[in-house]
Amino acid sequence: MKKNSLQHIIAAVDEIREIPLFTALGDGDARRLSVHCVWRSVAENELIIDYEDDTAEVLFVVDGRVRILLRTASGREVILDDMQGGRYFGEMAAIDGLPRSANVTALEKTRICVMPDAVFRDACTTIPSVGLSVMKMLADRVRTLNQRLGEYAFLTAKQRLCAELLRLSRPRMGNEKQRIVSPPPLQRELADRISTQREVVTRELASLARKSVIEKTRGGLVLVEPDRLNAIIDEAQSK
Repeated sequence: MKKNSLQHIIAAVDEIREIPLFTALGDGDARRLSVHCVWRSVAENELIIDYEDDTAEVLFVVDGRVRILLRTASGREVILDDMQGGRYFGEMAAIDGLPRSANVTALEKTRICVMPDAVFRDACTTIPSVGLSVMKMLADRVRTLNQRLGEYAFLTAKQRLCAELLRLSRPRMGNEKQRIVSPPPLQRELADRISTQREVVTRELASLARKSVIEKTRGGLVLVEPDRLNAIIDEAQSK
């Protein structure tokens, strides 16, 4: 084998092991999968997958960030998820062969690994650790969808907003009692995430700020009192 070819194979094996789903692969499995994959870059705002496409590849986010959303013919959108490096999408079409169920767009310059659907199915059925990880991911996704469905059925727009802010937040450095959403979310995006109008989000954010529950800073939206947000959500269970 030529030296350049060997180096290319080694590089491809190393690259596929950078994907969390395949980190623990042995040399043989990593080589078997990597030879079928293509790594490519997509530009900011580039459409990666369109709704009802008949493609079936699985795409892994290596670097960057993408958004999965539903868009109606009238232009309304519902944001399902934002994915960063290490996560993947497109597995549903790879498994059941049906058209794509959502749009996927790059939020910034993003590098992805494209794996043919047949290769993905082979990995799931012949490598137990991969198959188990995919099953756990799908179970987690169903739980999340059930939670969101419950929120939409039982919570007001204000309560759904509180739940979404908590979901998007992370602990604030230097203050363990507070959380922060950074970068600060756009009001339109928050509205798309909780299926309401932007004006509703504007009004409720202003109300929470007046009550000192949240605070807008240059670095993000600070959840000053996360417990009060949880208390607002819990009001739905007492009615």
